[in-house]
Amino acid sequence: MAKPRSKKQSQPTSVSRMRSFWGLMLAYWLSDRWREAWALAAVIFVLTALSAKASVWFATASGELVGAIAFLHHPQNPTTLQSLLESAATLAMIATVKEVGFTAVRHFFSTSLHRKWRAWLDQRFNDALLDSNHTHFHIQHGAPEAVPTQGAVPDNIDQRVQESIKGMTGGAIGLAMGIASVILSVVFVGGKIIETSTEVSGLEFLGSYASGCLTVAAVIVYVPISTWAATKLGAIQQKLDVMMQWAEGSYRRELTTLLHHSFDVAAANGERTQRSLHRERYRDVDRTWASLNILTTVYMGFELVYNFFGSRIVAYAPGLLPYAESKIGLRAYVTGAELANAIINDCSWFIHVMPDISRLRANARRITDLACAIEDAREPGNFHARSGRSDLHYGVQDARLGLTVENLMLTHAGEDRPFLKTRDLHFRFGEWSLLVGEPGSGKSSLLKALNRLWPYGSGTIMLPRNVRTFYASQEVHLPPVSLKALVALPDDVDSFSDREAAMALVKAGLSVLVDDLAGHGRDNRPWNRLLSGGEKQKLVLARILLQRPGLIFLDEATSALDAAGKIVFHQAIRDNCAGVTVVSVMHDPVPPKAATGEEFYEKVLAVVDRKIEIRPDTRRENASLHPKVDLPAD
Repeated sequence: MAKPRSKKQSQPTSVSRMRSFWGLMLAYWLSDRWREAWALAAVIFVLTALSAKASVWFATASGELVGAIAFLHHPQNPTTLQSLLESAATLAMIATVKEVGFTAVRHFFSTSLHRKWRAWLDQRFNDALLDSNHTHFHIQHGAPEAVPTQGAVPDNIDQRVQESIKGMTGGAIGLAMGIASVILSVVFVGGKIIETSTEVSGLEFLGSYASGCLTVAAVIVYVPISTWAATKLGAIQQKLDVMMQWAEGSYRRELTTLLHHSFDVAAANGERTQRSLHRERYRDVDRTWASLNILTTVYMGFELVYNFFGSRIVAYAPGLLPYAESKIGLRAYVTGAELANAIINDCSWFIHVMPDISRLRANARRITDLACAIEDAREPGNFHARSGRSDLHYGVQDARLGLTVENLMLTHAGEDRPFLKTRDLHFRFGEWSLLVGEPGSGKSSLLKALNRLWPYGSGTIMLPRNVRTFYASQEVHLPPVSLKALVALPDDVDSFSDREAAMALVKAGLSVLVDDLAGHGRDNRPWNRLLSGGEKQKLVLARILLQRPGLIFLDEATSALDAAGKIVFHQAIRDNCAGVTVVSVMHDPVPPKAATGEEFYEKVLAVVDRKIEIRPDTRRENASLHPKVDLPAD
């Protein structure tokens, strides 16, 4: 028997630190990519500081330009046209440097940070779902009615991994940039406001800081109250966003189900029923969207009014008193108003992006729920025990003892009554066993349980040590990779030579494909769409012949082949996989026989009244079917 080829096993990727909001926020920044993260953040911070400083320059230049315009026809000290144009050019240059050199470049670095942060999180969750423990399988077979930390099935995992991560990382970066903008604006713009402050009648006790204190007081009163109102609207939006994500996910899930079962719907003429389901699902989307539209309209009106009062009244009102008293000139008045407007705009960032901040919390909640479910599913027994009986124990034994099953009972989620049970079951080394029974009797469930793919039940399963296992199901899905990669699956494509892969295809009856090993399909059609059901099952046979496992489970693996094809399928395994142990499920009334008339299967197990029994009239010892082979070293 060929020994299993050594291959690098994928190690589980932990997302345990991402089960809380702050854990999710900090995971990337404390990871092995921390240098990349903090370097980009430092560049963004510097550009934000320069942008805040440019606001001071812009305000000063605006005051200079307005003063130049005001004194253009002054009888004693008129402004020359050249100085006016110079002031205008200076203002334009500052605006260009600020918007292009600082703001636009900062946007590039912030989007780069967004892209890298999202890619890192996406990779972590994909690795965690697609680990060697089959977490992606277990996480979808928990109890849908349970909460995420108690074995639940998280809805719309694809949406959580893609859209929620994208929205959360973008919102977090924007929030951090806003906080930095506020702090730096207070430092630079606020400092300039205090520096250019002057006395105000009635506030003599404040001295020369009076006008600056008026400006700061106006900002402190206006911005926080408006932010509080925006927060209340944002809380409503957060709830609606969660509802919208659920409604969109439910509708998309129904569409996906239709695409996966399109043939079944067409064969049953079920389009009318499917349309009704789609209308029902979309009704929730439409209702939630309508509520969001109303809230968005209200928020837009609030934001527009806020911007008008902030830039035209709050910014200009504090400096009006000293200007009316001729304590400052027009130039200083406009400069002060522009400074006030700049600090209001920077401090109002939270109001402008409150909808995004609300979505940040909603997206983060969906991601942390997924992280909790993934970590719970890393221990499948405990995970599934929360929604049903899950007490299946797996071990290994000397390969010469074959496969042993003891006191096995299989149940469904939430049920204690077993649908299949057996006390002792032994599949000897090199033995071919056929499992038969009525449809729905649990034959396929038994094969899944032997392969750790059925979580509910109890019993002990002892697998042969150092023997490669291969499970072939009735439905064959071919990912969009090269033909050679499909033949080598689950091993790496470089584990076998092109000649080995081609020979496996020839032996499996797919010689017409040997010239396309590097191809991902033909005529812009992937192999999954190009190959028929029978050809896909022959491709599975090619995998078996290439990898030569020692233990094979065939779960209706020849259902799409004709009688002659089934004989060829079995004979190819018999001729090329010496000493292999085969456990098979078939619905054929008469199992295939070799061309010589000999039985492929020497033992038939029947499921009768929820129990497995060995048919005495078919159990036999036939040494001629099993040539002597070297047993695997234990």
